[in-house]
Amino acid sequence: LEASVRRADELAAGSAQERQTAEARIAALSGRVAGMGGGLGRMRAAAVLLRKDRAAVAARSAELRTAVGEQLKDAGRQFKVALKNVDAANRLLTEKYKKEMRLRKKLHNEVVELKGNVRVFCRCRPLIQSEIDKGQNVVTFDPEDSNVLYVKNKHGNTPFDFDHLFHPESSQQQVFGEVSKLVTSCIDGYNVCIFAYGQTGSGKTFTMEGSPDNPGLNSRALGELFRITGDHAGDHEYTITVSVVEIYNEEVRDLLVTTKGAGDKMDIKQGAEGMYVPGLTEIEVCTADDVAAAQARAHKNRATATTNLNEHSSRSHALVQVKVQALNKLTGRRARGKLNLVDLAGSERVSKSEVTGQQLKEAQNINKSLSSLGDVISSLVSKTAHVPYRNSKLTYLLQDSLGGDSKTLMFVQISPSEYNVGETLCSLKFATRVKNVELGTATKKVDHQEMAALRARVAELEGGDLAPLPERSGSPTKPAGPKRAASSSSLMRANSRGSVR
Repeated sequence: LEASVRRADELAAGSAQERQTAEARIAALSGRVAGMGGGLGRMRAAAVLLRKDRAAVAARSAELRTAVGEQLKDAGRQFKVALKNVDAANRLLTEKYKKEMRLRKKLHNEVVELKGNVRVFCRCRPLIQSEIDKGQNVVTFDPEDSNVLYVKNKHGNTPFDFDHLFHPESSQQQVFGEVSKLVTSCIDGYNVCIFAYGQTGSGKTFTMEGSPDNPGLNSRALGELFRITGDHAGDHEYTITVSVVEIYNEEVRDLLVTTKGAGDKMDIKQGAEGMYVPGLTEIEVCTADDVAAAQARAHKNRATATTNLNEHSSRSHALVQVKVQALNKLTGRRARGKLNLVDLAGSERVSKSEVTGQQLKEAQNINKSLSSLGDVISSLVSKTAHVPYRNSKLTYLLQDSLGGDSKTLMFVQISPSEYNVGETLCSLKFATRVKNVELGTATKKVDHQEMAALRARVAELEGGDLAPLPERSGSPTKPAGPKRAASSSSLMRANSRGSVR
């Protein structure tokens, strides 16, 4: 029993001690809980403050966003207004510039008309596949000035300025549209000459002759003459004749002869009406079919060959001469106009064309005649006393057009290929010199009724035309001798009061 009591006392003492320990731990934990509650309260207070600050920042941010948004919108509106004003100012300046350019071109044309300068148009043909393979396009056009182009070469971009430029995409109709007024002025009694110049393969024959489905200047010019003369057929009587010659190896050949070889080795003479070829076949044309037939015959007789530079290279200079006689039925006035359309053979470098034999001889004669043309142009520009027209058949035949009473226009044809940049620069430099040739103001060849009757009487006395013109259909005529031509000219000058020049 005593042992049980002692055991019970010990257990009681141990329980009391454990209770005290537990109470102490509970007290400590209660203290910690109380401390944590205070910290949590402080954190709640801080969170409340942070929420208030966040709300204030959000409100301020919204205010700033609204204010900045309004300012940005206002700035955007101002920028759009300023940009619109700048665009309007640029458009106005651009329009003023274009207007000034048109005025400059108009005044330039008037000055050219008064001074009688040779007008120069430049036409650039498109690149062909073989040229694309050999290099890039070296010709560019000024976007602001329609008369200026640039040629890229080892010295940089060289500028050239001409009376008009035709881009590679320009059509045959656009080209003719720019020269139609000049062409049709021959109806009024003017002498007109248009010739195409450039290296072989640059598109000269395409510009002048074209193709059956896309005709060139020759066909379009005659078609326009038919249209205008048809509109005035009621009070005028018109006669239009066509002749075609070529200069091949310094020999003049008639391309409208029906017998092969009959028109070879013809002469060039100078008469009262200027330069002419005695015995040259003249065909009267009235319709487009007549013109097509004449062109087909001439094209068949013209000398061509294939070279490394041109599959259908013209080996001669070809001249289509159109004569227009207009009689006013009411007043009796008679106008005598002449239109020369010249397709020059292309200059070529033998090292590139690689021609031999007969073709080499042709190339040498072509280059020699074009060199003579350059000498004539140089003399005309420098206004020397002697102009060497007789150095070649080409310049002798074109004497009226280059140094006489004529309206003259030159097409300089160029290739845009890098492979041909040397030839392109030479052609453009030559064309620039041609621009400076002054022919003087062209005059009409118009006779009043009395003068026309006098001409007819003089022709009757001389036994032929006053002007040494051959009969049509290829029949040769005997040209008036120097004495008769001189007497005719004297007689005309003595009665010049009846003529309007």
